[in-house]
Amino acid sequence: MDLRHIPIDQLKVSNLNMRHERKNPVIDDILPSIRERGVLVPLIVRPNGAKGSFEILAGRRRYFASSAVLKETGEKTLKLPCAVLAVGDDAGAIEASILENVARLEPDEMSQFEAFQRLADQGRTVEQIATTFGVTELMVKRRLALANLIPDIRKAYAAEKIDGNTVTALTLASEDKQREWFNLWNDDDVQYVPTGRQLKAWILGGAHISTDKALFDLDKYHGYAGQILTDLFGEESVFADAAVFWRCQNEALAAKVEDLKAKGWADVLVLEKGRYFAKWDHIACKKKDGGMVYVEVRDSGEITFHEGFISAKDAARRDKSKSTGGDDIETPANRPEMTQPLQTYFELHRHAAVRAKLLQHPDVALRLMVAHAIVGSGLWQVRPEPQRSRQEATLESVGGSKSQARFGEGRKIVLDLLGLSHSDARPVIRGTGDDYALCDIFARLLKLNEIDVLTVLTYVMAESLEVGNASVEALGNILPVSLEDCWTPDAAFFDLLRDKQTINAMLKDIAGKAVADANIAETAKTQKSILVDMQTGKNGRDAKSDWQPRWAAFPFAAYRSGDGMRPAMAWKKVSSFFSSLHGAA
Repeated sequence: MDLRHIPIDQLKVSNLNMRHERKNPVIDDILPSIRERGVLVPLIVRPNGAKGSFEILAGRRRYFASSAVLKETGEKTLKLPCAVLAVGDDAGAIEASILENVARLEPDEMSQFEAFQRLADQGRTVEQIATTFGVTELMVKRRLALANLIPDIRKAYAAEKIDGNTVTALTLASEDKQREWFNLWNDDDVQYVPTGRQLKAWILGGAHISTDKALFDLDKYHGYAGQILTDLFGEESVFADAAVFWRCQNEALAAKVEDLKAKGWADVLVLEKGRYFAKWDHIACKKKDGGMVYVEVRDSGEITFHEGFISAKDAARRDKSKSTGGDDIETPANRPEMTQPLQTYFELHRHAAVRAKLLQHPDVALRLMVAHAIVGSGLWQVRPEPQRSRQEATLESVGGSKSQARFGEGRKIVLDLLGLSHSDARPVIRGTGDDYALCDIFARLLKLNEIDVLTVLTYVMAESLEVGNASVEALGNILPVSLEDCWTPDAAFFDLLRDKQTINAMLKDIAGKAVADANIAETAKTQKSILVDMQTGKNGRDAKSDWQPRWAAFPFAAYRSGDGMRPAMAWKKVSSFFSSLHGAA
Protein backbone atom coordinates (compact mmCIF):
# COMPACT_ATOMS: atom_id res chain seq x y z
CA MET A 1 0.00 0.00 0.00
CA ASP A 2 1.43 3.39 -0.96
CA LEU A 3 0.22 6.92 -0.17
CA ARG A 4 -0.40 9.46 -2.92
CA HIS A 5 -2.60 12.51 -3.72
CA ILE A 6 -5.12 11.78 -6.50
CA PRO A 7 -7.36 14.31 -8.34
CA ILE A 8 -10.98 13.96 -7.25
CA ASP A 9 -12.20 13.56 -10.83
CA GLN A 10 -10.19 10.31 -11.04
CA LEU A 11 -12.10 8.82 -8.11
CA LYS A 12 -15.44 7.04 -7.87
CA VAL A 13 -17.14 4.95 -5.18
CA SER A 14 -16.45 1.22 -5.63
CA ASN A 15 -19.28 -1.30 -5.66
CA LEU A 16 -17.22 -3.15 -3.05
CA ASN A 17 -17.76 -0.30 -0.59
CA MET A 18 -20.19 -1.70 1.96
CA ARG A 19 -22.42 1.42 1.64
CA HIS A 20 -22.18 1.90 -2.13
CA GLU A 21 -25.87 1.16 -2.84
CA ARG A 22 -27.23 3.61 -0.29
CA LYS A 23 -28.32 7.20 -1.00
CA ASN A 24 -25.85 10.05 -0.73
CA PRO A 25 -24.48 10.18 2.81
CA VAL A 26 -25.10 12.85 5.42
CA ILE A 27 -21.95 14.99 5.49
CA ASP A 28 -23.02 17.95 7.63
CA ASP A 29 -20.84 16.83 10.53
CA ILE A 30 -17.58 16.67 8.56
CA LEU A 31 -18.16 19.37 5.92
CA PRO A 32 -17.00 22.33 8.09
CA SER A 33 -13.76 20.58 8.95
CA ILE A 34 -13.02 19.67 5.33
CA ARG A 35 -13.81 23.25 4.24
CA GLU A 36 -11.27 24.59 6.72
CA ARG A 37 -8.50 21.95 6.74
CA GLY A 38 -9.21 19.59 3.86
CA VAL A 39 -9.14 15.78 4.08
CA LEU A 40 -6.69 14.68 6.79
CA VAL A 41 -7.37 10.91 6.90
CA PRO A 42 -6.50 9.23 3.55
CA LEU A 43 -9.19 7.47 1.56
CA ILE A 44 -8.58 3.80 0.79
CA VAL A 45 -8.65 3.23 -2.98
CA ARG A 46 -7.37 0.90 -5.66
CA PRO A 47 -6.91 1.12 -9.46
CA ASN A 48 -10.15 0.12 -11.22
CA GLY A 49 -8.68 -0.93 -14.56
CA ALA A 50 -9.00 2.34 -16.44
CA LYS A 51 -5.74 4.24 -16.74
CA GLY A 52 -5.44 6.88 -14.03
CA SER A 53 -8.79 5.96 -12.50
CA PHE A 54 -9.36 4.72 -8.94
CA GLU A 55 -12.31 3.33 -6.98
CA ILE A 56 -13.01 4.26 -3.37
CA LEU A 57 -13.19 1.34 -0.97
CA ALA A 58 -13.35 3.40 2.22
CA GLY A 59 -13.84 7.16 2.67
CA ARG A 60 -17.13 7.66 0.80
CA ARG A 61 -18.31 10.50 3.07
CA ARG A 62 -14.98 12.36 2.78
CA TYR A 63 -15.27 12.05 -1.01
CA PHE A 64 -18.82 13.55 -1.07
CA ALA A 65 -17.83 16.30 1.33
CA SER A 66 -14.80 17.19 -0.82
CA SER A 67 -17.01 17.23 -3.92
CA ALA A 68 -19.32 19.71 -2.14
CA VAL A 69 -16.38 21.94 -1.25
CA LEU A 70 -15.17 21.81 -4.85
CA LYS A 71 -18.58 23.07 -6.08
CA GLU A 72 -18.61 25.84 -3.49
CA THR A 73 -15.17 27.15 -4.41
CA GLY A 74 -15.56 26.79 -8.15
CA GLU A 75 -12.13 25.20 -8.41
CA LYS A 76 -11.51 22.95 -11.40
CA THR A 77 -10.06 20.08 -9.43
CA LEU A 78 -8.98 18.99 -5.97
CA LYS A 79 -6.47 16.34 -4.91
CA LEU A 80 -7.31 14.01 -2.04
CA PRO A 81 -4.82 11.95 0.02
CA CYS A 82 -5.30 8.25 -0.80
CA ALA A 83 -3.84 4.93 0.38
CA VAL A 84 -3.69 2.74 -2.75
CA LEU A 85 -4.29 -1.03 -2.44
CA ALA A 86 -3.06 -3.62 -4.91
CA VAL A 87 -5.16 -4.50 -7.97
CA GLY A 88 -7.41 -7.57 -7.70
CA ASP A 89 -7.44 -8.02 -3.93
CA ASP A 90 -11.24 -8.09 -3.59
CA ALA A 91 -11.15 -9.67 -0.15
CA GLY A 92 -8.72 -7.04 1.11
CA ALA A 93 -10.86 -4.30 -0.46
CA ILE A 94 -14.06 -5.52 1.18
CA GLU A 95 -12.25 -5.92 4.48
CA ALA A 96 -10.88 -2.37 4.28
CA SER A 97 -14.35 -0.97 3.57
CA ILE A 98 -15.94 -2.87 6.43
CA LEU A 99 -13.25 -1.92 8.92
CA GLU A 100 -13.55 1.71 7.83
CA ASN A 101 -17.28 1.63 8.62
CA VAL A 102 -17.19 -0.73 11.57
CA ALA A 103 -17.98 2.07 14.03
CA ARG A 104 -21.21 2.74 12.10
CA LEU A 105 -22.00 -0.93 11.38
CA GLU A 106 -25.54 -1.69 12.56
CA PRO A 107 -25.51 -4.22 15.39
CA ASP A 108 -28.33 -6.37 13.96
CA GLU A 109 -27.53 -9.92 12.91
CA MET A 110 -28.41 -9.51 9.22
CA SER A 111 -26.00 -6.60 8.78
CA GLN A 112 -23.29 -8.66 10.38
CA PHE A 113 -24.20 -11.62 8.20
CA GLU A 114 -23.96 -9.52 5.04
CA ALA A 115 -20.55 -8.18 6.04
CA PHE A 116 -19.22 -11.61 7.02
CA GLN A 117 -20.70 -13.30 3.94
CA ARG A 118 -19.03 -10.87 1.54
CA LEU A 119 -15.67 -11.72 3.05
CA ALA A 120 -16.46 -15.46 3.02
CA ASP A 121 -17.34 -15.21 -0.68
CA GLN A 122 -13.86 -13.80 -1.28
CA GLY A 123 -12.19 -16.77 0.41
CA ARG A 124 -11.77 -15.50 3.97
CA THR A 125 -11.98 -18.30 6.52
CA VAL A 126 -14.10 -18.21 9.66
CA GLU A 127 -10.92 -17.77 11.72
CA GLN A 128 -9.74 -14.83 9.59
CA ILE A 129 -13.14 -13.09 9.75
CA ALA A 130 -13.30 -13.53 13.53
CA THR A 131 -9.80 -12.06 13.90
CA THR A 132 -10.65 -9.08 11.66
CA PHE A 133 -13.72 -8.08 13.72
CA GLY A 134 -12.44 -9.18 17.11
CA VAL A 135 -15.29 -11.64 17.67
CA THR A 136 -15.44 -15.36 18.38
CA GLU A 137 -15.41 -17.96 15.62
CA LEU A 138 -18.70 -19.30 17.03
CA MET A 139 -20.37 -15.92 16.45
CA VAL A 140 -19.10 -15.83 12.85
CA LYS A 141 -20.38 -19.36 12.21
CA ARG A 142 -23.79 -18.46 13.66
CA ARG A 143 -24.07 -15.40 11.42
CA LEU A 144 -22.91 -17.33 8.35
CA ALA A 145 -25.51 -20.00 9.10
CA LEU A 146 -28.04 -17.42 7.92
CA ALA A 147 -26.77 -18.22 4.42
CA ASN A 148 -28.84 -21.41 4.74
CA LEU A 149 -31.96 -19.28 4.61
CA ILE A 150 -33.70 -18.48 1.36
CA PRO A 151 -33.65 -14.73 0.47
CA ASP A 152 -37.36 -14.20 1.28
CA ILE A 153 -36.88 -15.39 4.85
CA ARG A 154 -33.69 -13.34 5.28
CA LYS A 155 -35.52 -10.20 4.16
CA ALA A 156 -38.40 -10.85 6.55
CA TYR A 157 -35.94 -11.45 9.38
CA ALA A 158 -34.03 -8.23 8.58
CA ALA A 159 -37.35 -6.39 8.73
CA GLU A 160 -37.94 -7.94 12.17
CA LYS A 161 -41.08 -9.73 10.98
CA ILE A 162 -39.68 -13.13 12.02
CA ASP A 163 -38.27 -13.77 15.49
CA GLY A 164 -34.83 -15.22 16.26
CA ASN A 165 -36.04 -18.60 17.54
CA THR A 166 -37.99 -19.17 14.35
CA VAL A 167 -35.01 -18.24 12.17
CA THR A 168 -32.77 -20.56 14.19
CA ALA A 169 -35.14 -23.42 13.53
CA LEU A 170 -35.38 -22.55 9.83
CA THR A 171 -31.61 -22.87 9.39
CA LEU A 172 -32.11 -26.59 10.01
CA ALA A 173 -34.54 -26.92 7.11
CA SER A 174 -33.80 -27.68 3.47
CA GLU A 175 -34.60 -24.98 0.88
CA ASP A 176 -37.77 -26.82 -0.17
CA LYS A 177 -38.93 -27.00 3.44
CA GLN A 178 -38.14 -23.31 3.96
CA ARG A 179 -40.19 -22.35 0.87
CA GLU A 180 -43.04 -24.52 2.11
CA TRP A 181 -42.98 -22.77 5.48
CA PHE A 182 -42.64 -19.28 3.96
CA ASN A 183 -45.65 -19.88 1.72
CA LEU A 184 -47.65 -20.88 4.78
CA TRP A 185 -46.41 -17.85 6.75
CA ASN A 186 -47.16 -15.51 3.84
CA ASP A 187 -50.65 -16.90 3.22
CA ASP A 188 -53.27 -14.82 5.03
CA ASP A 189 -55.78 -17.65 4.78
CA VAL A 190 -53.65 -20.06 6.82
CA GLN A 191 -54.68 -19.88 10.45
CA TYR A 192 -51.72 -21.72 12.04
CA VAL A 193 -48.06 -21.48 11.08
CA PRO A 194 -45.53 -23.29 13.30
CA THR A 195 -42.91 -21.04 14.89
CA GLY A 196 -40.17 -21.41 17.49
CA ARG A 197 -40.01 -24.88 19.04
CA GLN A 198 -43.13 -26.04 17.21
CA LEU A 199 -41.42 -25.14 13.94
CA LYS A 200 -38.45 -27.39 14.70
CA ALA A 201 -40.78 -30.36 15.25
CA TRP A 202 -42.58 -29.46 12.01
CA ILE A 203 -39.28 -29.35 10.10
CA LEU A 204 -38.00 -32.62 11.49
CA GLY A 205 -41.25 -34.35 10.60
CA GLY A 206 -41.87 -36.06 13.93
CA ALA A 207 -42.06 -39.85 13.81
CA HIS A 208 -43.67 -39.89 10.34
CA ILE A 209 -41.42 -39.65 7.30
CA SER A 210 -42.78 -38.94 3.84
CA THR A 211 -42.25 -41.70 1.26
CA ASP A 212 -40.77 -39.23 -1.22
CA LYS A 213 -37.64 -39.10 1.00
CA ALA A 214 -36.75 -42.76 0.33
CA LEU A 215 -33.60 -43.60 -1.63
CA PHE A 216 -34.79 -47.20 -1.93
CA ASP A 217 -37.55 -49.11 -3.67
CA LEU A 218 -40.63 -49.30 -1.44
CA ASP A 219 -40.82 -53.07 -1.99
CA LYS A 220 -37.72 -53.37 0.17
CA TYR A 221 -39.53 -51.58 3.01
CA HIS A 222 -42.53 -53.88 2.63
CA GLY A 223 -40.15 -56.85 2.73
CA TYR A 224 -39.34 -55.92 6.34
CA ALA A 225 -43.10 -55.86 7.11
CA GLY A 226 -43.11 -52.07 7.20
CA GLN A 227 -46.43 -50.23 6.79
CA ILE A 228 -47.17 -47.08 4.77
CA LEU A 229 -49.93 -44.67 5.78
CA THR A 230 -51.80 -42.62 3.14
CA ASP A 231 -54.14 -39.67 3.70
CA LEU A 232 -57.78 -39.76 2.60
CA PHE A 233 -57.07 -38.00 -0.66
CA GLY A 234 -54.07 -40.13 -1.52
CA GLU A 235 -51.92 -37.03 -1.89
CA GLU A 236 -49.42 -37.84 0.86
CA SER A 237 -48.03 -41.11 2.20
CA VAL A 238 -45.69 -41.65 5.14
CA PHE A 239 -43.70 -44.49 6.64
CA ALA A 240 -45.40 -45.79 9.77
CA ASP A 241 -42.28 -47.58 11.04
CA ALA A 242 -39.34 -45.14 11.34
CA ALA A 243 -36.89 -47.86 12.45
CA VAL A 244 -37.57 -49.95 9.33
CA PHE A 245 -37.34 -46.82 7.16
CA TRP A 246 -33.91 -45.92 8.50
CA ARG A 247 -32.68 -49.48 8.07
CA CYS A 248 -33.61 -49.37 4.38
CA GLN A 249 -32.49 -45.77 3.95
CA ASN A 250 -29.06 -46.40 5.48
CA GLU A 251 -28.49 -49.48 3.33
CA ALA A 252 -29.37 -47.49 0.22
CA LEU A 253 -27.18 -44.62 1.37
CA ALA A 254 -24.20 -46.94 1.91
CA ALA A 255 -24.61 -48.27 -1.64
CA LYS A 256 -24.82 -44.70 -2.98
CA VAL A 257 -21.63 -43.76 -1.12
CA GLU A 258 -19.75 -46.67 -2.70
CA ASP A 259 -21.09 -45.69 -6.11
CA LEU A 260 -19.88 -42.10 -5.71
CA LYS A 261 -16.44 -43.29 -4.64
CA ALA A 262 -16.30 -45.59 -7.67
CA LYS A 263 -17.04 -42.56 -9.87
CA GLY A 264 -13.81 -40.95 -8.73
CA TRP A 265 -14.70 -38.62 -5.86
CA ALA A 266 -11.83 -38.35 -3.36
CA ASP A 267 -14.18 -39.29 -0.55
CA VAL A 268 -17.80 -39.20 0.50
CA LEU A 269 -18.38 -37.86 3.98
CA VAL A 270 -21.76 -38.67 5.53
CA LEU A 271 -22.52 -36.04 8.16
CA GLU A 272 -24.17 -36.98 11.43
CA LYS A 273 -27.94 -37.05 11.25
CA GLY A 274 -29.28 -33.55 11.82
CA ARG A 275 -26.00 -31.78 11.08
CA TYR A 276 -26.23 -29.45 8.10
CA PHE A 277 -23.52 -28.79 5.53
CA ALA A 278 -21.77 -25.47 6.27
CA LYS A 279 -21.31 -24.41 2.67
CA TRP A 280 -19.71 -21.09 3.65
CA ASP A 281 -16.87 -22.99 5.31
CA HIS A 282 -16.09 -25.01 2.17
CA ILE A 283 -14.57 -24.29 -1.24
CA ALA A 284 -15.81 -25.66 -4.56
CA CYS A 285 -13.38 -28.29 -5.84
CA LYS A 286 -13.62 -30.43 -8.98
CA LYS A 287 -13.51 -34.20 -8.84
CA LYS A 288 -10.16 -34.31 -10.67
CA ASP A 289 -8.68 -31.91 -8.11
CA GLY A 290 -9.65 -34.03 -5.11
CA GLY A 291 -13.18 -32.78 -4.56
CA MET A 292 -15.40 -34.59 -2.08
CA VAL A 293 -19.07 -35.24 -1.60
CA TYR A 294 -20.73 -34.18 1.66
CA VAL A 295 -24.01 -35.86 2.55
CA GLU A 296 -26.66 -34.23 4.77
CA VAL A 297 -29.03 -36.59 6.54
CA ARG A 298 -32.10 -34.93 8.04
CA ASP A 299 -34.27 -36.37 10.78
CA SER A 300 -37.11 -35.91 8.30
CA GLY A 301 -35.50 -38.64 6.18
CA GLU A 302 -34.36 -36.20 3.51
CA ILE A 303 -30.84 -36.78 2.19
CA THR A 304 -28.93 -34.14 0.21
CA PHE A 305 -25.67 -34.76 -1.68
CA HIS A 306 -23.31 -31.76 -1.96
CA GLU A 307 -20.83 -32.72 -4.67
CA GLY A 308 -17.50 -31.06 -5.34
CA PHE A 309 -16.31 -29.38 -2.14
CA ILE A 310 -13.40 -29.40 0.29
CA SER A 311 -13.21 -27.52 3.58
CA ALA A 312 -11.68 -24.05 3.61
CA LYS A 313 -8.97 -25.30 5.96
CA ASP A 314 -8.05 -28.13 3.59
CA ALA A 315 -8.04 -25.70 0.68
CA ALA A 316 -5.67 -23.38 2.57
CA ARG A 317 -3.47 -26.34 3.49
CA ARG A 318 -3.40 -27.45 -0.15
CA ASP A 319 -2.49 -23.96 -1.39
CA LYS A 320 0.28 -23.68 1.19
CA SER A 321 1.65 -27.08 0.21
CA LYS A 322 1.67 -26.09 -3.46
CA SER A 323 3.44 -22.81 -2.71
CA THR A 324 6.18 -24.66 -0.83
CA GLY A 325 6.52 -27.39 -3.43
CA GLY A 326 5.05 -30.12 -1.23
CA ASP A 327 2.51 -32.72 -2.26
CA ASP A 328 1.62 -34.35 1.08
CA ILE A 329 -1.76 -32.73 1.71
CA GLU A 330 -3.99 -34.04 4.48
CA THR A 331 -7.68 -33.89 3.59
CA PRO A 332 -10.72 -35.68 5.00
CA ALA A 333 -10.15 -38.25 2.26
CA ASN A 334 -6.79 -39.35 3.65
CA ARG A 335 -6.94 -38.46 7.31
CA PRO A 336 -6.21 -41.39 9.62
CA GLU A 337 -9.15 -43.31 11.01
CA MET A 338 -7.75 -43.01 14.55
CA THR A 339 -7.50 -39.83 16.57
CA GLN A 340 -4.09 -39.04 18.01
CA PRO A 341 -5.11 -39.94 21.60
CA LEU A 342 -6.53 -43.28 20.38
CA GLN A 343 -3.39 -43.96 18.37
CA THR A 344 -1.27 -43.19 21.46
CA TYR A 345 -3.44 -45.56 23.52
CA PHE A 346 -2.75 -48.48 21.18
CA GLU A 347 0.89 -47.56 20.65
CA LEU A 348 1.46 -47.77 24.43
CA HIS A 349 -0.32 -51.13 24.73
CA ARG A 350 1.54 -52.57 21.72
CA HIS A 351 4.83 -51.27 23.10
CA ALA A 352 4.16 -52.87 26.52
CA ALA A 353 3.34 -56.24 24.94
CA VAL A 354 6.39 -56.24 22.65
CA ARG A 355 8.75 -55.12 25.41
CA ALA A 356 7.60 -57.92 27.72
CA LYS A 357 8.01 -60.51 24.94
CA LEU A 358 11.49 -59.23 24.04
CA LEU A 359 12.75 -60.28 27.48
CA GLN A 360 12.42 -63.90 26.30
CA HIS A 361 14.60 -63.34 23.22
CA PRO A 362 18.05 -61.99 24.18
CA ASP A 363 19.46 -62.98 20.78
CA VAL A 364 16.95 -60.66 19.04
CA ALA A 365 17.49 -57.93 21.66
CA LEU A 366 21.25 -58.03 20.98
CA ARG A 367 20.71 -57.43 17.27
CA LEU A 368 18.18 -54.67 17.88
CA MET A 369 20.56 -52.98 20.31
CA VAL A 370 23.33 -53.02 17.70
CA ALA A 371 20.91 -51.58 15.13
CA HIS A 372 20.02 -48.79 17.59
CA ALA A 373 23.69 -48.06 18.15
CA ILE A 374 24.24 -47.78 14.38
CA VAL A 375 21.15 -45.78 13.39
CA GLY A 376 19.91 -44.23 16.65
CA SER A 377 16.37 -43.32 17.69
CA GLY A 378 14.53 -40.77 19.78
CA LEU A 379 16.05 -42.40 22.87
CA TRP A 380 19.45 -43.45 21.48
CA GLN A 381 22.09 -40.84 20.76
CA VAL A 382 25.18 -42.73 19.68
CA ARG A 383 27.69 -40.77 17.60
CA PRO A 384 30.99 -41.80 16.03
CA GLU A 385 34.16 -40.32 17.56
CA PRO A 386 35.15 -37.48 15.18
CA GLN A 387 38.87 -37.55 16.17
CA ARG A 388 39.18 -33.78 15.92
CA SER A 389 42.32 -31.69 16.32
CA ARG A 390 43.26 -28.15 15.43
CA GLN A 391 46.65 -29.43 14.34
CA GLU A 392 46.62 -30.69 10.78
CA ALA A 393 49.86 -32.56 11.37
CA THR A 394 48.24 -34.47 14.24
CA LEU A 395 45.37 -35.56 12.04
CA GLU A 396 47.77 -36.68 9.32
CA SER A 397 49.82 -38.61 11.86
CA VAL A 398 46.79 -40.46 13.24
CA GLY A 399 45.28 -40.96 9.80
CA GLY A 400 48.45 -42.56 8.49
CA SER A 401 49.08 -44.79 11.52
CA LYS A 402 48.99 -48.58 11.51
CA SER A 403 46.16 -48.48 14.05
CA GLN A 404 43.99 -46.45 11.71
CA ALA A 405 44.78 -48.80 8.82
CA ARG A 406 43.75 -51.82 10.92
CA PHE A 407 40.56 -50.01 11.91
CA GLY A 408 39.84 -49.37 8.22
CA GLU A 409 40.16 -53.09 7.47
CA GLY A 410 37.70 -53.79 10.27
CA ARG A 411 35.28 -51.31 8.70
CA LYS A 412 35.36 -53.15 5.37
CA ILE A 413 34.55 -56.43 7.11
CA VAL A 414 31.56 -54.88 8.89
CA LEU A 415 30.25 -53.22 5.72
CA ASP A 416 30.41 -56.59 3.96
CA LEU A 417 28.54 -58.29 6.80
CA LEU A 418 25.79 -55.65 6.70
CA GLY A 419 25.67 -55.58 2.90
CA LEU A 420 26.54 -51.87 2.76
CA SER A 421 28.57 -50.14 0.07
CA HIS A 422 32.32 -49.55 0.53
CA SER A 423 32.00 -46.35 -1.50
CA ASP A 424 29.93 -44.72 1.26
CA ALA A 425 32.46 -42.59 3.12
CA ARG A 426 30.22 -42.10 6.14
CA PRO A 427 30.97 -43.84 9.44
CA VAL A 428 29.11 -47.09 10.06
CA ILE A 429 27.29 -45.30 12.88
CA ARG A 430 24.76 -43.12 11.08
CA GLY A 431 22.90 -41.59 14.05
CA THR A 432 19.99 -40.42 11.87
CA GLY A 433 17.28 -41.68 14.21
CA ASP A 434 15.28 -42.84 11.16
CA ASP A 435 13.15 -45.74 12.39
CA TYR A 436 12.80 -47.21 8.88
CA ALA A 437 16.57 -47.24 8.43
CA LEU A 438 16.78 -48.74 11.92
CA CYS A 439 14.53 -51.64 10.86
CA ASP A 440 16.60 -52.11 7.70
CA ILE A 441 19.80 -52.62 9.74
CA PHE A 442 17.89 -54.75 12.27
CA ALA A 443 16.70 -57.06 9.48
CA ARG A 444 20.26 -57.39 8.14
CA LEU A 445 21.56 -58.27 11.62
CA LEU A 446 18.88 -60.96 12.07
CA LYS A 447 20.42 -62.81 9.12
CA LEU A 448 23.86 -62.95 10.80
CA ASN A 449 25.14 -65.55 13.25
CA GLU A 450 26.24 -64.67 16.78
CA ILE A 451 29.93 -64.31 15.89
CA ASP A 452 29.22 -61.93 13.02
CA VAL A 453 26.83 -59.88 15.15
CA LEU A 454 29.53 -59.57 17.81
CA THR A 455 32.00 -58.50 15.10
CA VAL A 456 29.63 -55.68 14.08
CA LEU A 457 28.99 -54.77 17.70
CA THR A 458 32.72 -54.65 18.43
CA TYR A 459 33.37 -52.32 15.53
CA VAL A 460 30.44 -50.03 16.44
CA MET A 461 31.71 -49.83 20.02
CA ALA A 462 35.20 -48.98 18.80
CA GLU A 463 33.88 -46.35 16.38
CA SER A 464 31.96 -44.64 19.19
CA LEU A 465 34.75 -44.83 21.77
CA GLU A 466 35.24 -41.26 22.95
CA VAL A 467 38.71 -39.71 22.88
CA GLY A 468 39.90 -38.80 26.38
CA ASN A 469 37.23 -40.94 28.07
CA ALA A 470 38.32 -42.92 31.14
CA SER A 471 37.13 -46.09 29.38
CA VAL A 472 40.04 -45.70 26.93
CA GLU A 473 42.49 -45.94 29.84
CA ALA A 474 40.55 -48.87 31.29
CA LEU A 475 40.63 -50.79 28.00
CA GLY A 476 44.31 -49.99 27.44
CA ASN A 477 45.20 -51.60 30.77
CA ILE A 478 42.74 -54.51 30.67
CA LEU A 479 43.33 -55.80 27.13
CA PRO A 480 46.31 -54.78 27.43
CA VAL A 481 47.43 -52.35 24.71
CA SER A 482 50.93 -51.38 23.55
CA LEU A 483 51.76 -48.61 21.11
CA GLU A 484 55.06 -50.22 20.17
CA ASP A 485 53.63 -52.33 17.36
CA CYS A 486 51.55 -49.52 15.78
CA TRP A 487 53.30 -46.19 16.43
CA THR A 488 56.73 -44.64 16.50
CA PRO A 489 57.57 -41.04 17.37
CA ASP A 490 57.17 -38.97 14.19
CA ALA A 491 57.75 -35.40 13.06
CA ALA A 492 54.34 -34.27 14.34
CA PHE A 493 55.19 -35.61 17.80
CA PHE A 494 58.58 -33.88 17.95
CA ASP A 495 57.12 -30.64 16.61
CA LEU A 496 54.55 -30.55 19.42
CA LEU A 497 57.21 -31.28 22.08
CA ARG A 498 57.92 -28.02 23.93
CA ASP A 499 58.83 -28.42 27.62
CA LYS A 500 62.65 -28.33 28.07
CA GLN A 501 62.67 -30.31 31.32
CA THR A 502 60.61 -33.08 29.79
CA ILE A 503 62.81 -33.17 26.69
CA ASN A 504 65.91 -33.52 28.87
CA ALA A 505 64.24 -36.36 30.79
CA MET A 506 63.51 -38.11 27.50
CA LEU A 507 67.12 -37.57 26.44
CA LYS A 508 68.21 -39.27 29.63
CA ASP A 509 65.94 -42.27 28.82
CA ILE A 510 67.25 -42.72 25.29
CA ALA A 511 70.90 -41.60 25.50
CA GLY A 512 71.80 -41.95 29.15
CA LYS A 513 72.44 -39.58 32.03
CA ALA A 514 75.82 -38.39 30.74
CA VAL A 515 74.43 -37.15 27.45
CA ALA A 516 71.41 -35.57 29.16
CA ASP A 517 73.58 -33.78 31.74
CA ALA A 518 76.01 -32.62 29.06
CA ASN A 519 73.19 -30.90 27.20
CA ILE A 520 71.17 -29.65 30.16
CA ALA A 521 71.91 -26.00 29.34
CA GLU A 522 71.22 -26.36 25.61
CA THR A 523 68.02 -25.10 24.02
CA ALA A 524 64.99 -27.31 23.74
CA LYS A 525 65.47 -27.29 19.99
CA THR A 526 69.01 -28.63 20.28
CA GLN A 527 68.01 -31.34 22.72
CA LYS A 528 65.09 -32.35 20.46
CA SER A 529 67.46 -32.70 17.52
CA ILE A 530 69.58 -35.12 19.58
CA LEU A 531 66.43 -37.07 20.42
CA VAL A 532 65.57 -37.34 16.72
CA ASP A 533 69.13 -38.41 15.85
CA MET A 534 69.10 -41.07 18.58
CA GLN A 535 65.70 -42.37 17.44
CA THR A 536 66.62 -42.42 13.73
CA GLY A 537 70.38 -43.20 13.95
CA LYS A 538 71.48 -40.04 12.13
CA ASN A 539 74.65 -37.98 12.62
CA GLY A 540 76.64 -40.95 13.90
CA ARG A 541 74.22 -41.77 16.68
CA ASP A 542 73.31 -45.32 17.58
CA ALA A 543 69.78 -45.89 16.33
CA LYS A 544 67.20 -46.73 18.98
CA SER A 545 64.14 -47.01 16.77
CA ASP A 546 62.24 -48.98 19.39
CA TRP A 547 62.31 -46.05 21.83
CA GLN A 548 58.91 -44.94 23.07
CA PRO A 549 58.17 -42.01 25.40
CA ARG A 550 56.69 -42.95 28.76
CA TRP A 551 53.40 -41.38 27.64
CA ALA A 552 52.85 -44.25 25.20
CA ALA A 553 52.64 -46.84 27.98
CA PHE A 554 49.59 -48.31 29.71
CA PRO A 555 49.21 -47.36 32.46
CA PHE A 556 50.18 -43.79 31.63
CA ALA A 557 53.58 -42.74 32.99
CA ALA A 558 54.78 -39.15 33.42
CA TYR A 559 58.28 -37.68 33.42
CA ARG A 560 57.70 -35.43 36.36
CA SER A 561 54.25 -35.43 38.00
CA GLY A 562 51.33 -36.99 36.21
CA ASP A 563 48.75 -35.85 38.73
CA GLY A 564 47.48 -33.05 36.52
CA MET A 565 47.42 -35.04 33.29
CA ARG A 566 44.08 -36.49 32.17
CA PRO A 567 45.17 -40.06 31.27
CA ALA A 568 46.97 -40.46 34.61
CA MET A 569 44.09 -38.99 36.61
CA ALA A 570 41.51 -41.13 34.79
CA TRP A 571 43.26 -44.44 35.46
CA LYS A 572 43.98 -43.46 39.05
CA LYS A 573 40.24 -42.93 39.64
CA VAL A 574 38.95 -46.08 37.91
CA SER A 575 41.73 -48.66 38.40
CA SER A 576 40.17 -49.96 41.62
CA PHE A 577 37.05 -50.98 39.68
CA PHE A 578 39.11 -53.48 37.70
CA SER A 579 41.57 -54.61 40.37
CA SER A 580 40.07 -58.11 40.56
CA LEU A 581 40.46 -58.71 36.81
CA HIS A 582 43.49 -60.57 35.46
CA GLY A 583 45.92 -58.18 33.83
CA ALA A 584 44.58 -55.01 35.46
CA ALA A 585 47.31 -52.81 36.90
